[in-house]
Amino acid sequence: MSRSRLMKPTRMIAGLLTGLLFAILAVPLGASTAPNSRVGQGFGPAYDAKHETILTGTIKEVVTKHEIGSPAGMHLLVTGAQGVVDTHVGPYLSKQTIEALQTGATVRIVGATETIHGKEFFLARQLTVGGRTVTVRSPHGALVPEHNPSVKRSRHENKTAQTSQAALNGGAR
Repeated sequence: MSRSRLMKPTRMIAGLLTGLLFAILAVPLGASTAPNSRVGQGFGPAYDAKHETILTGTIKEVVTKHEIGSPAGMHLLVTGAQGVVDTHVGPYLSKQTIEALQTGATVRIVGATETIHGKEFFLARQLTVGGRTVTVRSPHGALVPEHNPSVKRSRHENKTAQTSQAALNGGAR
């Protein structure tokens, strides 16, 4: 009987040591440096506010289907002086703005051109269509949800929106 009692703890310890050995071998031991990253890259493509331009033209096509290698969200193919430009307007436009984005509509877009996976995209920061101006990205390039005036907001949300708008306008005056 004593022999069987001694075998159980020995087998348990042997099993734990074997498991520990496999865990050690599974974890890479070599340290490596992180790949170079661009400032402001975050989850989406980088945005370079220093190279902002204005694109004016007419909508040739509204693209809602995501293509591999392109930024996620809605794209507008805009015909202007530069030819046809693939313009990324993101996933956060209101229903009212989306309805205004029709083929043939005139648009004015403030943004910057970025190369992503070897293809150029115009990343919209501000979109004007049908007399409405919509902020698509912050000055640092982060996509922002469009404010819908028909939705009631709390006092905290209103204060945050006022602060954000003041920052966009160059600070409090």
